[in-house]
Amino acid sequence: MRMPDPDEQAIGRRRQLVEGLRRIVPGEGVIVDEESLTAYDCDALSAYRQRPLAAVLPETVDQVSRVLRLCGELGIKVVPRGGGTSLSGGSLPVADGIVLAMGRFNRILEIDLANRQARVQPGVTNLAISKAVDADGFYYAPDPSSQIACSIGGNVSENAGGVHCLKYGMTSNNVLAVEFVTLEGEVIRFGGGYDQPGLDMMGLLVGSEGLLGVITEVTVRLLPKPETQRAALIGFPSNRRAADAVAAIIAAGIIPAGMEMMDKPAIKVTEDFVHAGYPLHVEALLIVELDGPKVEVDHLLAEVEKIAKENGAETCVVSETEAQRLTFWAGRKAAFPAVGRISRDYMTMDGSIPRGQLPDVLDHIAELSEKHGLRVANVFHAGDGNLHPLILFDASKPGELEAAENFGADILRKCIAVGGVLTGEHGVGIEKRDLMSEQFSEVDLDQQRRLKDVFDPAGLFNPGKVFPLLHRCVADGRMIVSAGANYAFPDLPRF
Repeated sequence: MRMPDPDEQAIGRRRQLVEGLRRIVPGEGVIVDEESLTAYDCDALSAYRQRPLAAVLPETVDQVSRVLRLCGELGIKVVPRGGGTSLSGGSLPVADGIVLAMGRFNRILEIDLANRQARVQPGVTNLAISKAVDADGFYYAPDPSSQIACSIGGNVSENAGGVHCLKYGMTSNNVLAVEFVTLEGEVIRFGGGYDQPGLDMMGLLVGSEGLLGVITEVTVRLLPKPETQRAALIGFPSNRRAADAVAAIIAAGIIPAGMEMMDKPAIKVTEDFVHAGYPLHVEALLIVELDGPKVEVDHLLAEVEKIAKENGAETCVVSETEAQRLTFWAGRKAAFPAVGRISRDYMTMDGSIPRGQLPDVLDHIAELSEKHGLRVANVFHAGDGNLHPLILFDASKPGELEAAENFGADILRKCIAVGGVLTGEHGVGIEKRDLMSEQFSEVDLDQQRRLKDVFDPAGLFNPGKVFPLLHRCVADGRMIVSAGANYAFPDLPRF
């Protein structure tokens, strides 16, 4: 008897998968043709690409449940995807799996102003929540720069932050409940509008990067808009002086709503793009926003200006109108796309450090720029030490992508060395995956893997992400391959 050919088996398995998916999600909800799948072969970390077996666009929780149950039965890997804005490769597909695209889950289900919360589907964009409650005097605090496009489900998966996370916290501080679906098709809800008994499973799910299940609903906290919001634009003669001012402001007991920093390359390219009125002669720029009662804001702004001058500030402009304040922030939020005007490619890093280490780490990044022969522009959340160096390169030139990768790895190693961590808000994905062992011991990583196994013993959810592909067995020191690892990742097609 002739043994089945492996290729025939793969073709038959894919046919069975596609037929099953089309029974669950009719019409145009299942994408299998090669040209259309190109739209799903990468996320915002576009240096790496991989075409999936199929992309599925469900519209109901029941469809999500049935799709996952089918994939579990067939042993098919599943990569959840929201807006595709991940900068760490968090929603990069695998060749032998599907993309479960949640873009059709785009409705705000309920706004409960009395309890200051809203129930939304995961495909709702971050900014859409604030717009929906703006007329009633409320807003949703986390505001990543990509908020016009990034989805709330992705924000939960990566524990996104934004310019106002210094005072109001990350996504984890502003999400009250999450509904998600397991690989067995079970629909589970964690959290609620009030204190819940039992284990804090919300703390586990937020920031889990699609490793545990598929999010189908999120309840978020709404906040009343502050009475007054004003921002100061402060220029400094050096990065070190600006970083010293950041530390001094916090040390004085002042917690701004947001405190962002940009270096000279970032200032210039952003001003050329947005014309926000940024001073071009300074080496570093701080945007410091205060909010609250008017008398408090006016007093604290005067204190901030005083501290800034004591640390060598050369310019200080305080917003006098709401339009001017928004213009200050428009430049900062457009910094990433603005950099695309001066470099064919760039890689956005994400590491966090103690605030007191900012001057030394920025000096070290400048040294690494010389070492690797690549330019860098720094734009970051200075108030909470979350760095976003933008490494500029040209992938069409041999060796430059590898140099950018090495440059980025060296930055993250420095973050760890000074007491920081690998990521502040972008997640680990594939970008930082193989640096995890530099922050965590093998015992730490083993416990994290065991936790994933509780939800996903077959390793089908978002495989190849977060955990290093090769790791040392805690028991006997053997090198083994992580469950669910995708062997194609080291050789992914680039550009």
